[in-house]
Amino acid sequence: MKYRKKPVEIEAMQLQSDNIFEVYKFIHGEDQPKLSTQIEHNKWDDYVDIVRKQGMFFKTLESHGEMQVADIGDFIIKGVKGEFYPCKPDIFELTYDKINHDPIRESKRADREV
Repeated sequence: MKYRKKPVEIEAMQLQSDNIFEVYKFIHGEDQPKLSTQIEHNKWDDYVDIVRKQGMFFKTLESHGEMQVADIGDFIIKGVKGEFYPCKPDIFELTYDKINHDPIRESKRADREV
């Protein structure tokens, strides 16, 4: 049998060497990073260097507590249940089309009009 993905709008960011802080906030929703024990809290520059060399590690719903890694260039997708997961750019381009509207902004606008 064949199946087609349901049309679902997602949020995503592409991890680049110059937007590590923004992607971190996208995943964790925090202004101040909570860093792992391998680096001290006040060593953000060290964390950025690690991400540039080894990728950004984070837990996903499907990883069962294990860490997933997103390399520079990968997309981080926020799924329909609020979960985050990495996606290689070639798969992302085959799977998703960029939309020209901002569903979050439109939802907030609709709430104000009510």
